[in-house]
Amino acid sequence: MTAEYTLKNSFLNVYTKFKLQFYRKIFGRFETREASLSAVETFSVEVINALNNPTISDFARFVNISQANAAYKVQSLIKKGYVRKVRDEKDRREYRLLLTERFDEYNRLNTDYVGEVVSRMEKRFSCEELRILQHILDVINAELMPEIPNDPLRST
Repeated sequence: MTAEYTLKNSFLNVYTKFKLQFYRKIFGRFETREASLSAVETFSVEVINALNNPTISDFARFVNISQANAAYKVQSLIKKGYVRKVRDEKDRREYRLLLTERFDEYNRLNTDYVGEVVSRMEKRFSCEELRILQHILDVINAELMPEIPNDPLRST
């Protein structure tokens, strides 16, 4: 077994566990009828969150769909209470997509678990090990994933 194979599997295992915990929380909300997003809407709202208040055009360009299709998806998210449109202060002709408290509640399902794992890491690893891990993650983010830059809207 090569180091590359082991590292790849280790990375995939951690990534998969984060996803599975998130999906478990989402499915738990179906039991109480709180979950109201389809899979595509879930992906859409997560992209809007990552793009940090994009316009509908920004969203459409980033996910490579038509403006009309993007507007349809955004309208559905507005109806369900996850997104709202606010007039752009610089260009009054455009609207920015802002996420609502309802989205924040949904997003906490994921971020709370990340915080829980980080807390466990802080108990398990030394400050030096955590500093090295943070450095590695920062390099991955800044240099090794050029397909998704830190400011994704600048690349679209």
